Amino acid sequence: MKPIRLLLLVLFLLPAAASATNAQTCGGDTPCKIGNREYNILLPDGWDGVTPLPVMMHFHAFLRRGKTVVNHPRIGVETKPRGVMLIAPSAQNRAWRFWQDAPADIAFADAILADVAKRYPVDPTQIYVSGFSFGAAMAWRYACARGDKIAGLMTMSGTIPQTTPCPNPPDRVRHVHGLQDIWMSLPRGPGHDATNAVALWRKTFGCGQGRITQDYEIRAGIGATHLVWDNCSQGRSVTLDVHSGGHFIPEGWLGVQLDGLMAKSQD
Repeated sequence: MKPIRLLLLVLFLLPAAASATNAQTCGGDTPCKIGNREYNILLPDGWDGVTPLPVMMHFHAFLRRGKTVVNHPRIGVETKPRGVMLIAPSAQNRAWRFWQDAPADIAFADAILADVAKRYPVDPTQIYVSGFSFGAAMAWRYACARGDKIAGLMTMSGTIPQTTPCPNPPDRVRHVHGLQDIWMSLPRGPGHDATNAVALWRKTFGCGQGRITQDYEIRAGIGATHLVWDNCSQGRSVTLDVHSGGHFIPEGWLGVQLDGLMAKSQD
């Protein structure tokens, strides 16, 4: 009787085992679900499974999704070796609703961060936000609403109107934009002033005169200028990289910004 009982036991347990195998945990290309919406996660290299993780939440460009971000050669490749968990929300209909002062996607981003904190140990003092193109504009909106909860904002080739009120700004902002960008044009000021691209932050932070600290190539044959405003109120700071190219994510730029922001957070 024992062999028969053992066989019955195995047959009884098979459906449960199969169900557990099919119920994959989210991560990488497998999205995490929040209601009828989703986001993707990319864990860093060599994480011990215990140490609280810094987080970078990146808002994707128009018509993209979270899966694009975690597989992007100039985004995830920067977070993985730095011990940073990458979080990539997916917009409804692949477009962020950043045109309003209080878009519904702010609440969605809040829900993602809360959900991630239930799944993983997260360092709440090191929540960074980034975005490219339409995603950069969404990141600006989020930073203006939740600035007290994030350790730094890093955006590429996208802004919101520079007169937008910013009631709750972050302490540190890093932005890069191309002079030849035809998709989300750099918002020039009087006299074609390129520094107007960060006028919102300079005004909100009460910054003084900025200064050029470096001229370099951001991509082969594409020159760039690095400007810094580190004389703002309450220790806040803004940097702007203006280059002669168009609409793209510069290779290595996110990594450089993360290194600087993370070092500052650990001071």
